[in-house]
Amino acid sequence: MTTRLTSGFAALACVFLASCYPYNENPQRKPANKPAEKTVTTAAEQKIKEQRDEMKEKEALTKKEEIKPAPPEISPTTSNPNPEPPKPATPEKRDFAFANKVPGKDGFVFSPYNNKVVDVRDIPSGTLVQDPTYPAAEKKYFRVP
Repeated sequence: MTTRLTSGFAALACVFLASCYPYNENPQRKPANKPAEKTVTTAAEQKIKEQRDEMKEKEALTKKEEIKPAPPEISPTTSNPNPEPPKPATPEKRDFAFANKVPGKDGFVFSPYNNKVVDVRDIPSGTLVQDPTYPAAEKKYFRVP
């Protein structure tokens, strides 16, 4: 009786160990190396990327223009018979980015800030719209195309 139990347990142990061992179904076939994943960008995505780069460059230029060095002060020894009055500061009109239309969906656009789809149905073209994907404190605006 004990020999039957012992041989039964030995047979079960062999079956369990054999089931845990990985079996190579095709030993001649070598595993293929997977090529590195390449990102495929469409022409529309490239155009959006170029527009974003241009916007960043414009923002950088406007920031540089805003930070202007103070004009040199005129010393009291130098006399200027006709001093020019300072020009009043005119607020610059801020250009807002235009959203891009979603192909095949009328009334939907891609946000120029995070490329998420925004519903702009019943909003006329050229209207300034706040991006709903950002909180109101950040005030991200774009124009409807």
